[in-house]
Amino acid sequence: MEKLVDTLSELSVLDLSKLKKALEEKWDVKAATGGPVMMAPAAGADGKEAAAEEATDFQITLEEFSADKKIAVIKVVREVTGLGLKEAKELVEGAPKVLKESAPKVEAEDIKKKLTDIGAKVTLKGV
Repeated sequence: MEKLVDTLSELSVLDLSKLKKALEEKWDVKAATGGPVMMAPAAGADGKEAAAEEATDFQITLEEFSADKKIAVIKVVREVTGLGLKEAKELVEGAPKVLKESAPKVEAEDIKKKLTDIGAKVTLKGV
């Protein structure tokens, strides 16, 4: 058991996300989010905003980037999506495009930081 924990500890967040998805598909289950169960706020004037603040998974969209940063953006997109060069290039050139339909908050913020650090504009939307 300890060896398995050590092996999993060496995986990147992206690899852990892929592992989670593979296990969900293999076992036909949905992994529960950690932490205590919280009640959703009552729908009101700001109910939509409150739900967005409590989102645990986020859709990551590449909105735009400067032309001189295109190669750097393609490199980061390849890194975070696992796409090949051609697919990543097509995705970047087609911006605005969704990079990931659903990613945990930590992973989504990490991807956003990597892309904004090189001058790209990225949006996160709670799902």
